[in-house]
Amino acid sequence: MTHAPDLPGDLVSTDWLADQLGRPGLKIVDGTYHLPMAGRDAATEFAAGHIPGAVHFDIDRIADTENPLPHMLPSAVDFAAAVGALSLSNDDAIVVYDTHGLMSAARPWWMFRVFGHDRVAVLDGGLPKWRAEGRPIADGTPAPAPTRFVPKFRASLVRDAAAVHAASRDGAERIVDARAVARFDGSTDDLWPGRRRGHIPGSGVLPFPELIDPDSGVLLAPAALDERLRAAGAVTGRPVVATCGSGVTAAILALAARVAGLPDMAVYDGSWAEWGLRDDLPTEFGPPRPIG
Repeated sequence: MTHAPDLPGDLVSTDWLADQLGRPGLKIVDGTYHLPMAGRDAATEFAAGHIPGAVHFDIDRIADTENPLPHMLPSAVDFAAAVGALSLSNDDAIVVYDTHGLMSAARPWWMFRVFGHDRVAVLDGGLPKWRAEGRPIADGTPAPAPTRFVPKFRASLVRDAAAVHAASRDGAERIVDARAVARFDGSTDDLWPGRRRGHIPGSGVLPFPELIDPDSGVLLAPAALDERLRAAGAVTGRPVVATCGSGVTAAILALAARVAGLPDMAVYDGSWAEWGLRDDLPTEFGPPRPIG
């Protein structure tokens, strides 16, 4: 049996990946996702150019496709079958990237952790940094050899609407929203059609781009991540639940917490795509309440 390389953490650099490229047991995953209104096709873009050896992880297909909400978590059995078909096993060290730099890659990273696989990291700076450095690019669509993945569901990393509603009422868990401030405070419509304006009552806001260096496209240093998470109320001694538009960029908050050395952060899977659709769940407008 081959031994996969040890990952240096939940985030790996382009230098590290370039040094390890081609090693047995290292698997690379393109986790690119585009919002439906963007009019872009991630699979087509993947075929046109990707990091050598990568497979494409489609969060809309590796999902509960019977659920009308977007890309909700699949069952453990379905996740195992889907990633096994991509030649991803429990023995592998997995590195996820996306074409944005960091927008959707944290979602597959979080999903692997939900299903018990901790040997997974996100490529810092993603494909834009890899390309900018003149590193190799492959094209085409690979046909990976299927393998076996055995899942172990970790419920502590996931929250549903009922749990988030309870946290909103009793404050036992802090809720932090990764959406833009204008979507959070209700001054503009949400990106997902048909959803109400506003946010989950009692939640804080930390738009995910504030965790990324605008010049280099890499995640901020751990101390800066800690500072911004604290300012949003994500470090209060209580468990934290991240939310966003549809459970994608919330995973960036969870990744940032890990990189900053903070406790694991759960993700509200349905996020505003669910909450904003349901009239039985309360909404709040304006800036976040003071941290308490």
